[in-house]
Amino acid sequence: MNTCSAKHLKTVIMTSLIAAVAGCNGANTDSNFESVDTSAPPVSWQMIWNDEFEGTAIDSRKWEHEVNCSGGGNNEKQCYTDSPENSFISDGMLHIVAHKAEEGATLPYTSARLRTKYKGDWTYGRFEMRAKLPSGQGSWPAFWMLPTDEVYGGWPKSGEIDIVEAVNLKVEDDDGVAEAFVHGTLHYGKESPNNSNSGRAYALPDGVNPADDFHTYAVEWQQGEIRWYVDDYLYATQRQSDVAYNADGDPFTLKHRGWFAEYFDGVTGELETQWNSAPYDQDFHLLLNLAVGGDWPENVNDLGIDDSAFTNGQSYIVDYVRVYQCSTDPLTGKGCDTVRAGYDQLEDEANPSYALVEGKAPMPTPPSTGPASDLIIFDDAINPDWPAWDCCGGSTPAEVQDDAEHGTAIEFSIGAEPTVMGFVTKTGNGGGGTPYDASSILETGTITFEVKVESLPTVANAQWLFKIESNDTSSAVEMPLTSSVEGVAPPVGQWQQYTYNIKDLADAGLELSAIDVLMIFPAWGAGEGAVYRVDNVKINTGLTAPELVLFEDTQNAAWPAWDCCGGSTPVEQTDDADHGAVIEFSVGAEPTVMGFSTKSGNGGGDQPFDASSIFENGVVQFEMKVESMPTTADAAWLFKIESGDATTAVELPLSDSVEGAAPVTAQWQTYTFTLADLASAGLDLSAIDVLMVFPAWGAGEGAIYRLDNVKIFDPTAQNSAGGSLTLFADTAADQWSIWDCCGGSTPQEIQDEDGTKGTVAEFSIGATETVMGFLANDDVYFDASSLLSGGYIRFEMKVVSMPNDTSAPWLFKVESGDTTTDVELSLSDSVEGTAPEVGVWQTYTFMLQDLLSSGLDVSAIDVVMVFPAWGQGNGAVYRIDNAVIAAD
Repeated sequence: MNTCSAKHLKTVIMTSLIAAVAGCNGANTDSNFESVDTSAPPVSWQMIWNDEFEGTAIDSRKWEHEVNCSGGGNNEKQCYTDSPENSFISDGMLHIVAHKAEEGATLPYTSARLRTKYKGDWTYGRFEMRAKLPSGQGSWPAFWMLPTDEVYGGWPKSGEIDIVEAVNLKVEDDDGVAEAFVHGTLHYGKESPNNSNSGRAYALPDGVNPADDFHTYAVEWQQGEIRWYVDDYLYATQRQSDVAYNADGDPFTLKHRGWFAEYFDGVTGELETQWNSAPYDQDFHLLLNLAVGGDWPENVNDLGIDDSAFTNGQSYIVDYVRVYQCSTDPLTGKGCDTVRAGYDQLEDEANPSYALVEGKAPMPTPPSTGPASDLIIFDDAINPDWPAWDCCGGSTPAEVQDDAEHGTAIEFSIGAEPTVMGFVTKTGNGGGGTPYDASSILETGTITFEVKVESLPTVANAQWLFKIESNDTSSAVEMPLTSSVEGVAPPVGQWQQYTYNIKDLADAGLELSAIDVLMIFPAWGAGEGAVYRVDNVKINTGLTAPELVLFEDTQNAAWPAWDCCGGSTPVEQTDDADHGAVIEFSVGAEPTVMGFSTKSGNGGGDQPFDASSIFENGVVQFEMKVESMPTTADAAWLFKIESGDATTAVELPLSDSVEGAAPVTAQWQTYTFTLADLASAGLDLSAIDVLMVFPAWGAGEGAIYRLDNVKIFDPTAQNSAGGSLTLFADTAADQWSIWDCCGGSTPQEIQDEDGTKGTVAEFSIGATETVMGFLANDDVYFDASSLLSGGYIRFEMKVVSMPNDTSAPWLFKVESGDTTTDVELSLSDSVEGTAPEVGVWQTYTFMLQDLLSSGLDVSAIDVVMVFPAWGQGNGAVYRIDNAVIAAD
């Protein structure tokens, strides 16, 4: 009988309570989309157990009283008794009554809790009760189920099914609206207090209150699915998670996020997450009880307990309890479904009556044959697998709002107790148990974070330290913050970035395969009074995200354009100036599909693409122009992608793309499909081998269409710490442009006379004052923090004509974080130290460490400029090539 969400003023309180409250310890057939006849058992359900409460006493062959004052594990305020004052049969009904206890009693109230354990235990069925629920602040009735043998471990690892609960019914809020919700909930997952629950609240139609009259409450439980009903209206459905597996049998995503179980594998002995029907595949028994107070009811509505509501006793009255078995298939419970349209779909704004509930199952880590992925431990929000943590001081680190650049940060406060603070993934400390394996990024990886001290410790000269642990403290490295790449102590009231190279940590003795703790703190015992904030805590791979270009001005030899079945050969054509060479497909009379394939049987190079490591932000993107529509004018245009030799495939209309547009004739349009959505739809990202765009099968005759810039990539990859960024080499970097700030000109890509340069960027300054260079798109930034050791910004420049004012100094400027920080230097301040000359290509290098020391935040570079001084550039024409941010 655990808690689920409640409405009204204290919702925020409830959200935090749900996680903390401890417990008391296929295909459908014969679907009926109408409400069932409540006067008779549902079709195909056979009653196998019932209690109509028609005798003179509670039937001890069916029910056992639990007698205790344990508070139900929820800090409830009643003792459960077997006294006839608290439970009895009268007028053909069971009465469970909560009373005020006698003066001096162990707890201030008495009540009853009945169960069928070892008297009535079932796997699957329909479990139904007709009852009138009690009311009043502090009342908490429940009809629920617990596992009989706890096969998967103690609560909640073996599950809990709350058929119906309610709290504080008829208690009015400030607007005079009476509490009227009932709740159906599942509890499952990891050991308490890291357990999970999911469910839904339901309000009866027309403002009816469950405490005013009798209503029927039920669940239908079959293998992999549980459905909740009030008066036979299905209001919630929960299911086991639907897992997508790759060709190697590894789970890589959840097509539906439902419940889960965590238990020790019988073969390997390892503690594993399971996404099958467990724990809801074992015998459960029924419970009926009326609690008074506890963590849920006392923290919502009017708060606490209204003692007057129990002065004359508060009654929970049950007309009957019935259990049905599905006669169609008793072993699975399937085939007797009482369902309606929308019962198996997630609700949305357009369909609020849809009943499917999303569970709390953790997403599997997408498998990859490639290197580790970047890990964000904190960036505007806590990573639930890596919560903020006070080791020993008893405090709770808090999320606080900082400046516009940092947004939400985590704040640590140290009191009198010696402690260390940081982030942890150990389950024993509230983490998700997901250590980070950095062994594959030994040479390239970094750990970065930012710190702002709000107030220094009382011991003002206390040393500030960084500590990292691995393999449950089997190895650890502790270093002062002054040993970071930046080499400075944290100033008060100012954000300071810190960078540690993985290689340096390994050289200091850290075992890299299972990093599980990361800490920032003043030295042990010297931190009292310190208040400090931390943000942007990351482990950066320093690796470039994988990218597959299928067609961009020319075909990828390993991924040729391909006509599946029509016998044609796609051809390269020349299109407009923006697109140059494109690939053209023509559909004839034979039904066919077309696109690109790497399968050798289709002429490809057998080079499937593993996109697993760019799962979160990666996309499939292409541009398309229809030259002529199919004869069947309303033919659907489709996108299809396959993986693992057609082991998995996803087919979607082009209108399901991010852009959502249907193709039109003679117009280039961009189409984007996110890898996350494709994986959720069932695609194995680790072995993509076919990508197709085509009119629907059999409806494409007459269609001629062109594709260009077909690729699979992570458009945010250059925002991540790690690989170098080529700003310009024959063309501008993706999501960057050559740019005239203010003069109204358009810098050109031209061919230089020097045969070794190819295409270069040319800038021309007129009478209007301006600056020029390279500009990132909105919300695009390059994080160069992992390149500080040996990193630089370098470019080559040739002046075609000097400014009219020949004394104008030539300048280099870099901006970061939407001009939050910037640095402007003379070209003569470069490593080479030379001034530009007319007609000569010259190289200029500026070290990132020097730019950092000059005040530049190197983690969010978004503008790089080269120009004659403002107002002195009229007449200047100059060219730039091979502009990079990199490290040797």
